[in-house]
Amino acid sequence: MAPSPSSSGPREPAALPDPSVRTVVHLLRHGEVHNPEGVLYGRLPGYHLSERGRAMAQRVAEHLVDAGHDIALVVASPLERAQETARASADALGLEVGVDERLVEAGNQFQGLTVGVGDGALRRPEHWWKLRNPLTPSWGEPYAEQAARMRAAADEARVRAEGRHALLVSHQLPIWVTRLSVEGRRYVHDPRRRECSLASLTSLHFVGHRLEGVTYREPAADLLPGANPVPGA
Repeated sequence: MAPSPSSSGPREPAALPDPSVRTVVHLLRHGEVHNPEGVLYGRLPGYHLSERGRAMAQRVAEHLVDAGHDIALVVASPLERAQETARASADALGLEVGVDERLVEAGNQFQGLTVGVGDGALRRPEHWWKLRNPLTPSWGEPYAEQAARMRAAADEARVRAEGRHALLVSHQLPIWVTRLSVEGRRYVHDPRRRECSLASLTSLHFVGHRLEGVTYREPAADLLPGANPVPGA
């Protein structure tokens, strides 16, 4: 009986990843959202980019093209504002937009409320128990869980784009805690001091599978003055 193809002759060894290859995973925060009521929209559907937000998305797309980044894939959170931001870059680069649930906004128990200065949401006693532990935080998805899912998505993108660049479009808090995680910093922080503006790029630079460093850029910095400061979470 003739041997089957799977058993005929020695097999070629599987190719191993090149430990010296350089790959960049860009974490892009979406542009400004149309939100005149100042609602903490979180994961709620129906929140789209404003006119300024669309301009921000286009500015990022132009930056990526002009900088000559060799983008291999564009993947975004399933929420509208992230998909719309990703679409501008994907169109400019001739790519499709993928969807990854791991890039979604952080869960937040104040979703759907307004929580700005002077608003009644945080003044009502029924909400006070949610603020009992800022270390986790007690009012939403734990920081560690956000960082874990984001890092898993980034690691998969690194493998898929090996030797090139990947663009992942997400949201402020998940991107920020990912940066804190990879830089070995504590998760507890002042939300007002997050370095993650609208339409900003937090870029993870890898050599092989090892993270070499993080860089941060604001391609739409000139559009930030006057933008709505309310984040999704």
